[in-house]
Amino acid sequence: MRWLTFQGPDGPRLGLVKGSGVIDVGARGGAPWRSLREALAAGVLGRAGDEFGALSADLELAGLEFAPVVPDPEKIICVGVNYEGHRVETGRDRTEHPVLFTRFANSQVGHGRPLVRPRVSAQLDYEGELAVVIGRRGRHVARGEALGLVAGYACYNDASVRDWQRHTHQFTPGKNFVGTGAFGPFLVGADEVPDPAALLLTTRVNGAEVQRASTSELIFDVPALIAYCSTFTELAPGDVIVTGTPSGVGHKRTPPLYLKAGDVVEVEIAGVGLLRNPVVDEA
Repeated sequence: MRWLTFQGPDGPRLGLVKGSGVIDVGARGGAPWRSLREALAAGVLGRAGDEFGALSADLELAGLEFAPVVPDPEKIICVGVNYEGHRVETGRDRTEHPVLFTRFANSQVGHGRPLVRPRVSAQLDYEGELAVVIGRRGRHVARGEALGLVAGYACYNDASVRDWQRHTHQFTPGKNFVGTGAFGPFLVGADEVPDPAALLLTTRVNGAEVQRASTSELIFDVPALIAYCSTFTELAPGDVIVTGTPSGVGHKRTPPLYLKAGDVVEVEIAGVGLLRNPVVDEA
C-alpha cells in the first residue's frame, strides 16, 4: 500500500492511494488519525487492508497538493557520507560509526512543491536519498530485528546549502534552511520492499542523470543504522532515517552544479517512487 499526506482545507490530511485516487483516511469511519505519525502509532498500517481495502477513492490523486510524507516527525536523523563513492569524492576517511546529523521538520516540503534556494547562498545542492520511516517503538534493537521496526520507505532530497554546511564542522545550518528537504511522494509499505539493500536510486536535474547507485553500496545499511540509532535514542513511530546520498553531488563536479530557479530535480527509487520538485529563489 502507498500512503501520502496531502493539504486539505483544514491542514495536512492522511491519504491511502487507491488506483488513480486517494481514500481520505481521516474522514472515514470516524478514524482519529490526522497524520501518518498518529496512524503508525495506532498500528493502522497493519490492518489497513481490512479497514480500507474495499473502499472507493474520495479524491483524485491528480491535482492534490502533496505535503511531506511525515510532516510532523519526532525525529529526522540524516546520515552523511554513507556511500563509498561519495566518501571517495569528498576525500573523507572511513569511520567506524555512521556520520549523523539532524533535520528539522519545518525544513521539509512535499512532492511537487518548490525547493527554495535561500537568498544568502548560491550553493544549493541536490542529494537523492532513501528515507526509512519507523513504524513502532524500539530501543537497543539488534541488527537482526531492525527491519521489523520499519513501516516503509520513501524518496528524499536532502538538498544542502554547501557554504553554510561548511561554516563549522557541524552540518546543521546547511541542512535546515526552510524548504530544502523534499520528502515523498508516498510511503511504500515495507512488505512491498523486501530488500532495502537492492534498490536503484537515480537523481536527475532537468532530465539529465546526475546520480545513479544501488542501495547495496551503502556503507552502513538500513539494519545497521536502525541498530546504531536505537542505541542512543528511542525510535518512535513516524521517525525518519535518511540514509545518505551517492556520488555525483553538484558540489564535487567541475565546474560545480548548483541548483537555480527554474531547475527541476527528480529523485527516483525503483519500487519506491519518483519525487519531483522545481526550484525557486527565496522571496
